[in-house]
Amino acid sequence: LAAEGNFVEIEVPLWAWGALLGFIVLLLVVDLVVFHKEAHDIKTREAAIESIIWVSIGLSFTFVIWWGFGGAASGEYISGYLIEKSLSIDNVFVWALILSYFKVPGKYQHRVLFWGIFGALVLRAIFIFAGVALIEKFDWILYVFGAFLLYTAFKLITGDDDDMDPGDSTVLKVINKVVPSTHVLDGQKLFTRVTGKRLATPLFAVLVLIEATDVIFAVDSVPAVLAVSHEQFIVFSSNAFAILGLRALYFLLADM
Repeated sequence: LAAEGNFVEIEVPLWAWGALLGFIVLLLVVDLVVFHKEAHDIKTREAAIESIIWVSIGLSFTFVIWWGFGGAASGEYISGYLIEKSLSIDNVFVWALILSYFKVPGKYQHRVLFWGIFGALVLRAIFIFAGVALIEKFDWILYVFGAFLLYTAFKLITGDDDDMDPGDSTVLKVINKVVPSTHVLDGQKLFTRVTGKRLATPLFAVLVLIEATDVIFAVDSVPAVLAVSHEQFIVFSSNAFAILGLRALYFLLADM
């Protein structure tokens, strides 16, 4: 473990990356196959228990970082985790808006959010590795990230309060033009067959919109986390564990 300015620099063995990714995949598989194999409405009590479990896992990983890389690295991890968790709350309310607009039944919402989280993990990994690579090559890029965060904060304070209409989304319009679709749900399926033709169900449009909004939020949150750590392993793990618990948090807040 060495210091680079105000940030830690750690050597992460390949097996550690494999263990992290394997653990994340295991959590996703258990969540999908064991607890949510059958479509059902997720009640507040179930969502509360799952939220506690996910947050406990995210916080407990601090000790894994401390054991493997030391106190400074664990400090960067918990800082990144808390930043990402707080910024990701926005995602929850946008999900509520999208799922309400498309009138997705409660029992089908978990499956589409599951794939939304899976896609978000892939997108965040791309953003993080690209961001760290830019920082290593161009130190001044941090000032660009900082300026962008100040700009988005200014827009948040001075922007109007008009409600967002998912139906006016450019992404949705492109989907409707490019992908043959049906307006009828077929359970939890993203695609179905109608008179022999393979068509996308409304859940596919919901999934694409969720992924598109995550790209927008990642542009804010990833630079914020990179302000407390430049280590890809720390930044990705803090992002991943913060994001994994968002589905449970959504269902916990849904009835409110």
